[in-house]
Amino acid sequence: MSKRVLTTESGAPVADNQNSASAGVGGPLLLQDQHLLEKLARFNRERIPERVVHARGSGAYGHFEVTDDVTGFTQAGFLGGIGKRTEVFVRFSTVADSLGGADAVRDPRGFAVKFYTEEGNYDLVGNNTPVFFIKDPIKFPDFIHSQKRDPFTGRQEPDNVWDFWAHAPEATHQVTWLMGDRGIPASYRHMNGYGSHTYQWTNASGEAFFVKYHFKTNQGIRCLSSEQAAKTAGKDPNSHQTDLLQAIERGVHPSWTLYVQIMPAAEAADYRFNPFDLTKVWPHRDHPLRRVGRLVLDRNPDNVFAEVEQAAFSPNNFVPGIGPSPDKMLQGRLFAYADAHRYRLGVNHTQLAVNAPKATTAQNYGRDGFMAANAQGRHAKNYEPNSYDGPVQTGRPLSAPLAVSGYTGSHEAPLHTKDDDFFQAGELYRLMSQEERSRLVANIAGSLSQVSRDDVIEKNLAHFHAADPDYGKRVEEAVRALRED
Repeated sequence: MSKRVLTTESGAPVADNQNSASAGVGGPLLLQDQHLLEKLARFNRERIPERVVHARGSGAYGHFEVTDDVTGFTQAGFLGGIGKRTEVFVRFSTVADSLGGADAVRDPRGFAVKFYTEEGNYDLVGNNTPVFFIKDPIKFPDFIHSQKRDPFTGRQEPDNVWDFWAHAPEATHQVTWLMGDRGIPASYRHMNGYGSHTYQWTNASGEAFFVKYHFKTNQGIRCLSSEQAAKTAGKDPNSHQTDLLQAIERGVHPSWTLYVQIMPAAEAADYRFNPFDLTKVWPHRDHPLRRVGRLVLDRNPDNVFAEVEQAAFSPNNFVPGIGPSPDKMLQGRLFAYADAHRYRLGVNHTQLAVNAPKATTAQNYGRDGFMAANAQGRHAKNYEPNSYDGPVQTGRPLSAPLAVSGYTGSHEAPLHTKDDDFFQAGELYRLMSQEERSRLVANIAGSLSQVSRDDVIEKNLAHFHAADPDYGKRVEEAVRALRED
């Protein structure tokens, strides 16, 4: 059996892939060696800008299967019947560190799911926590800057981390999650995933509901202590990637059960918490979990760069029956994510295999730009409306309209009866066992005690005192003890 011929990128056969062309034996190399120049030029361009956040990630393919009827709440086709299966791609990630960072670190995890539905791709972009640090996207660049490497020292600085949190009391709930036992998952397989934001579902009758997504791991929750994580990160910085890859390769397919919380749209205005505040949860006693289906991952990517690094998830990729809510952070992400992909990957990133629809075909008038592969035929038009049988609008909105009122301007979110920055953080603390509380306090104190400014420490201690008196007292004592050593 003859071997395939190695060629240049233009398809010409390569005569010698071991020796560069030179001016005589031992002479200088020749500019005319097209194969050499092509290889070096491509090598120089193999890397693209990494994600500003969620740079370090892993991914896998699988499917989502509906197990329970939710057609009374949404007309989304991929949720339209028990037994319905949809291909998915899932990307897990850390948030703060760079592409070369370790997996086993204390950090929220991204949990992004791309559903390749027959009505287009639906991207559900969330985290492994049901809440986040801030509630308004105008603060997001500042928050990320405070968590990233300092411009002078080149490392993450406790001074910056805690100084921002000192000025963002709404972060207290998420800080309690992050510093608790679930702050370092043992693997991607052993953590939950959440849509985190509030989304809107619309049924076939046009009724609107607000929903929150919960992916509960079927492997069980497993986490690492700070000491275990340090050992794991030192032994294998790629620990979570290794675990996911090897589990799927040996036929152990991780799975999650999807549940949703559902709130009729009319109830949102009078709910005791602002239902669109990303720093808040909906207590399950108010809105119980309703099972929807099962997510299974059973195939590893063939090429991590092509399929994981170039995977582009955008919260504005909705399908009929699903839409946004007034959640301010979600509204900001509707723009920011797609814009980040246009910067990193180019305007035609949706044509890449991992991002392109699989169960349908994209039909629009977007043409040209870098790496365009959508010429669409000799006589295809690039404007609409036209008289040449081009694709046309449906006139059917994907979701129900959102009611708006009032004056334009910069507004704080409306206060609901139980809205403050500390109540839910205190509720979370009081749910913990004594052992869990002790570990939480030790984790916070170990980091907060490194802050150089007393006023920043005091501001943060005030947040924990406001959440729960015992919480604040124990953190304050632990910080004082560490600073006196």
